[in-house]
Amino acid sequence: MARLNLLLMLAVVASALYLVHTQYLSRQLYTELDRSQQEARRLELDRDRLQVEKRAQATPLRVEKLAKEQLQMRTTTPAITQYVRPDGSVIPAVVAPPPVPPAGPATKPAARAQR
Repeated sequence: MARLNLLLMLAVVASALYLVHTQYLSRQLYTELDRSQQEARRLELDRDRLQVEKRAQATPLRVEKLAKEQLQMRTTTPAITQYVRPDGSVIPAVVAPPPVPPAGPATKPAARAQR
């Protein structure tokens, strides 16, 4: 009978120690979960902030300005555009025709002379 009581007492003590250990681990895991959730919230806020900053940095006007200033790029025109055919030959650039001078006083006397 004494052995049975001793065995039961050891089982109760072992069970109590296991329960304390499990509660300790549970509290540690809960604390770690809380920290991870706080970190996730912080990272989400950083992500939102960075997305807003990215949208601000990627506006077409700003990109064009940086391309002109820092990369010395220029807008394309037909005069500087070259087209390449699939066989490798280059189509010459389209040159804009020279501007036509506006009709000035020299053409008016000729018009009067025809009348």
